[in-house]
Amino acid sequence: MTDTVTKIRARPAAVLLTPASEARIAKLMSEAPEGAIGVKLSTPRRGCSGLAYSVDYVTEAAPFDEKIETPGGLFFIDGASVLYLVGSTMDWVEDDFQAGFVFNNPNAKGSCGCGESFTV
Repeated sequence: MTDTVTKIRARPAAVLLTPASEARIAKLMSEAPEGAIGVKLSTPRRGCSGLAYSVDYVTEAAPFDEKIETPGGLFFIDGASVLYLVGSTMDWVEDDFQAGFVFNNPNAKGSCGCGESFTV
């Protein structure tokens, strides 16, 4: 009789976080309202192209959320949004006039003129 051993390979995260985005998550968590357990990325339906990126504090994890541990705190991806985001990179960009998260999403087939929403 032979025993078979099943090896479970770690699955890569749906979204790659750059060091700048991890640093921003750490800053957000250092200033988080009481009860916040992390920061969550979702893709609600809005804008002229259909989907938008939304980053908010979260007070509890939903059962199907993907959880990524960063040096500064937990980062969640909405379970219903994962399919739209697989392979994406999230960066934090600041210049003299604006600052914000920037997404490089290989699943996005188009975006609106203002850049606020995208379609897959």
